[in-house]
Amino acid sequence: MDETSQSDAIEFLHRVCSEAGDNTPPALTHISRVFFAGARVFKLKRAVLKPYLDFSSPELRCKACARELELNRRTAQSLYIALRRITREPAGLVFDGPGELVDCIVEMQRFDEDLLLDRMAQRDALTPLHMDTLAHSIVAMHTSAEVREGGAAPLARVLSMNKRAVQESFLNSEPGCDALLAQMEQALTHLANLLNSRARNGKIRRCHGDLTLRNIVLLDGSPTPFDCLEFDEDLATTDVLYDLSFPIMDLWRLNLAQLGNSLFNRYLDRVNETDGLSLMPLFIAMRAIVRAHVAASMAEDKPQIREEARSYFELARKAIERGPPALFAIGGLSGSGKSTLAATLAPMIAPMPGARILSSDRIRKALFGAQANTRLPPEAYTSEISARVYALMREQASACLDAGWPVIVDAVFDRDEDRAAVRHLADTRGVPFSGFWLQASMQILQERISARVNDPSDADVSVLNAQAQRLAAQDAPIQRWRKLDASQPASVNAQVIAPKS
Repeated sequence: MDETSQSDAIEFLHRVCSEAGDNTPPALTHISRVFFAGARVFKLKRAVLKPYLDFSSPELRCKACARELELNRRTAQSLYIALRRITREPAGLVFDGPGELVDCIVEMQRFDEDLLLDRMAQRDALTPLHMDTLAHSIVAMHTSAEVREGGAAPLARVLSMNKRAVQESFLNSEPGCDALLAQMEQALTHLANLLNSRARNGKIRRCHGDLTLRNIVLLDGSPTPFDCLEFDEDLATTDVLYDLSFPIMDLWRLNLAQLGNSLFNRYLDRVNETDGLSLMPLFIAMRAIVRAHVAASMAEDKPQIREEARSYFELARKAIERGPPALFAIGGLSGSGKSTLAATLAPMIAPMPGARILSSDRIRKALFGAQANTRLPPEAYTSEISARVYALMREQASACLDAGWPVIVDAVFDRDEDRAAVRHLADTRGVPFSGFWLQASMQILQERISARVNDPSDADVSVLNAQAQRLAAQDAPIQRWRKLDASQPASVNAQVIAPKS
């Protein structure tokens, strides 16, 4: 497609940027030109015609700009300002005049590109709190998204296209390529009924479609998705967990598996997607293989890009591997580091993205409709409420195990009946059980509790003392749970617990 038809619009946008005192060179993508004008950004669709989109006329580009604005305001309203028509007037081109339509742009608020999550990840600036707020944003987007039809058949078409692309690239000669592609096809066949069931239950929606870390930016301290897939409704219409798998895959590739697992768990804390857990290995593998063949198509004689393609390929191989369901229980008095150990351990348990963590603190907050870091009143901690929290934790763990997924339950477990009940759950499900008890001196526990800030646990030193007294009053000591030194780093204890491959 000849893009010279846009030369007048491009010259006009250069002039607007220059008049704004901005000489930043425009950015070029495969479908857009991005111009920088001080605090504003102008995004111009390129006059291209591809198998998956048609931007060949000003009218079609204007329609695409309107759709981009509409879709992205779901998550980033402050970022997407307006649709601007470039029109031809007697004195030349202007914005939004009454004359002939020349082109259209999306006007956006400019942001610091160092706040893109891929850049933050590369400089190790992302935190679990970012994952919590990102999960909140993604859940809100998915909850409000339009329900569509779908299921196994559309995903099979995507997988077929990916297979052809891989086979036409240098990746086809990589060891294990045929086996990987076969594993993915077998997984899809095995999961077809589940995919179709989720479609019937409204889990196929008009999602973001391109939820890579480079399409999420930190705005006002909150990770905000933007630049969704606006030109291909089929590719953007998918299972919500397939949408979620993209940033998880990105985090895993950047060796930030713990953050990827955190995003996974914070999303599941907010919405019940337990039935779809067994889809995650396939979804992550598919996201990785897409990035692998896209990189391979650009590699040619560029060693760095070839290695990037191989890294995505290897990630897909790791992601598709299954792992058996198992139940891990981590107990200990408040301040012993149970949640820290659970977060460290979870991504070490196959399959990707790691174990589901069920925290009594978070379950209690959800029971009262409170945010995880909101302090609850004393009446939320009666023995009756605590018994209900433990029952809910076991109920949710049971659902995960039934879905074939490993679970970590994180609670004080200072009552013998609670320890017995969680072990009984594993026995009735026929899955391996491992119980671990974190112990440290009261001084260490008290110091940790006093240093807490914005923590899901409401326990203070008086609660800790009550727990210690209750534990000491029990007739029998804690048995059949392995004791761990809570003064050790979580990484050390996690290595002790993690299944050995």
